[in-house]
Amino acid sequence: MKHFKKEILVIILTAFLSGNVACHAQKSNVSDSDIKVENKKKKKKRKKKIKLPNIDLSHWSVTTPEKNSKGGAMNIEPPEILDYATDERLLPYMYNDSTSGALVFYSFPSNATTANTKYTRSELREQMVPGDNNTNWTFADGANMKGKLAMGETTKDSDGKYHRTIIMQIHGRLTNEQRDLIGQKDNNAPPILKIYWDRGKIRVKTKVLKDLSATGEALLHEDAWDDDDGFNFEQEVGFRKFTLEVKVSEGKMVVVLNNNEYKVYEDIHMRKWGVFENYFKAGNYFQSRDEGAYSKIKYYELEVSH
Repeated sequence: MKHFKKEILVIILTAFLSGNVACHAQKSNVSDSDIKVENKKKKKKRKKKIKLPNIDLSHWSVTTPEKNSKGGAMNIEPPEILDYATDERLLPYMYNDSTSGALVFYSFPSNATTANTKYTRSELREQMVPGDNNTNWTFADGANMKGKLAMGETTKDSDGKYHRTIIMQIHGRLTNEQRDLIGQKDNNAPPILKIYWDRGKIRVKTKVLKDLSATGEALLHEDAWDDDDGFNFEQEVGFRKFTLEVKVSEGKMVVVLNNNEYKVYEDIHMRKWGVFENYFKAGNYFQSRDEGAYSKIKYYELEVSH
């Protein structure tokens, strides 16, 4: 009987210990699994999503504040511009902000200026035919440019006011025949449109004809045109994202801010401007020579159509 009781006790004790071990193993397995899941979650959190700007650069060249071998402002055309992310000539002035998904244009006062200006730029120039500046468009052809952008950083002047910069342009251009007709050394014509980021607001400047009766060759001279008084949109954009659209058709130009504010130019000045060819510009044409000044413009989207 005593022997039988001993066997019963051994069986019960063995069963108890086996159950305890199994239970412990189960808890251990659950715990290990939980730790692995937590570690995966942490790794995912650590991985930042890389964002890229929605911009096709195959029809743009870029001018930077860096000097070229001849002492002028450096200009990079397609297809080289497509390698901007690895091109050491462009890296300081045109680069991706992969956190916000923007293409950043950085400009500051340098000695690398272009003709007819004292200011420097990190700015795109439209090329309808990649690598060629001789193919452009007229108002009669029609054109449209739209961008989503923001002021990233900018310095202040001695009065504590933010420096301003030109963020979009429509620049005029003489054909070779027009250039030769008026005896000009280059094809440069005035810009019909300049859009500024000006102390947190968007300011538009255009050209007006001095003599409304002027025709033909008289229209081609730069001194035939003057600056208008300018126009400020009501909305303050500050350092937030905003959209700008420029729509051009025969005798008409419309500038749109955030799809809800419009400035329409439809007059004799626009009609007579039709004599010129044009091209779009976009980026950071910095408007200061102050020491230590700079700005960074962020472009998230940019598209052109004709």
